Amino acid sequence: MGNGVEFVTSYFNTSDKRVEKLAAQSEAFRDLCTDFAIANEERDRWERSTSSDRQERIAEYQELIDSMRLDIERELERVGNEPFSRQN
Repeated sequence: MGNGVEFVTSYFNTSDKRVEKLAAQSEAFRDLCTDFAIANEERDRWERSTSSDRQERIAEYQELIDSMRLDIERELERVGNEPFSRQN
């Protein structure tokens, strides 16, 4: 399905088929997964940075990650008709 979908599956530490099912049905969800993976990579990159902007950028990416995480969880709950909880 692509790196973003694989990242979401590993991030949520789940074998739940809802991720794969939704990714197969929705380009928007696949794009969200890709954006989520990229945002996590960028936050990690900024965490290794020595730039004076480091803390500000980390906070910005964390806010974006938190927002996308909630969007992903909502989509997974909608598809599964049951609460989705992160395993890790």
